[in-house]
Amino acid sequence: MTIGGRSAGPPLYGIDEAAMRFIEIHETRAHAIGGRVMHDLGDCVLLESPRDREPFFNRVAAVRWPDEPGAFDHRLAEVMSLFAGFDRRPHVWTAPAFSGPTDRGARLAGHGFRDIGGGYVMLLVRPPVDNRPNDPQGVVLERLDGGPGRAVSLETIREIAQVLAESFAAGHDRVDVVAEETVGAFASPAFHVCLARLAGRPVAVGKRYTFDGASYLSSIGTRPGHRGRGLGSFITDHLVRDSLADGSRHVYLGVHAHNDRAISIYRRAGLEILGERSGDYLLV
Repeated sequence: MTIGGRSAGPPLYGIDEAAMRFIEIHETRAHAIGGRVMHDLGDCVLLESPRDREPFFNRVAAVRWPDEPGAFDHRLAEVMSLFAGFDRRPHVWTAPAFSGPTDRGARLAGHGFRDIGGGYVMLLVRPPVDNRPNDPQGVVLERLDGGPGRAVSLETIREIAQVLAESFAAGHDRVDVVAEETVGAFASPAFHVCLARLAGRPVAVGKRYTFDGASYLSSIGTRPGHRGRGLGSFITDHLVRDSLADGSRHVYLGVHAHNDRAISIYRRAGLEILGERSGDYLLV
């Protein structure tokens, strides 16, 4: 099989080109839950956030652009004009192995893009062990599910947003934005949150988007003062088990390439890196 001018080789962990594109689009659809918009452009998908200028939520993915230089440049110009139309910086995500063309990084650099540090897709390849490790002492898990008629208090939503802001050093000014998006996400039955509390105080969180037979795990974080207690593993384990209980055939997440601690946690939960590092190209 040839994709974007290169031989894709044998599937890795059973993931071929079609399955990888499904995962890329599934993740983009997950991020669209809560008020963002996904545009399917055929040879890529574009995620747009009307409220948030953060590049992470304004990007194209599932890129399968033409190999011929003139056609590639024309397609890139078309996509850049779309970003200009909603006043966002052009941002291109490329997946390992299957995005095309193979020299896309050099071509994007020639148009003023810079790789700002991509990550890995990690896929569940081993089921969880039957005997779970002991839960961290004193920690209570709350499972919060979205959908019509599901009531999650604004106080709890604010707590989730605060944990995420502290976990990912996003700054206090991001709390309101994250809380607003979380309110929107809870309207969807695809959205689920695991929230860990210690002595009533929220200390760790993780999100799960489950639909179309797959689960995307996201935003697994622990407040800085509570790290080293196994809370990341605790949250990840429950997210994985809940995904499988809901019938997911693919369970996956994304992780920054240099986050060795998180990669180790996810590997212990049965996930493995799928191919090479993805590209993360932002117009500078």
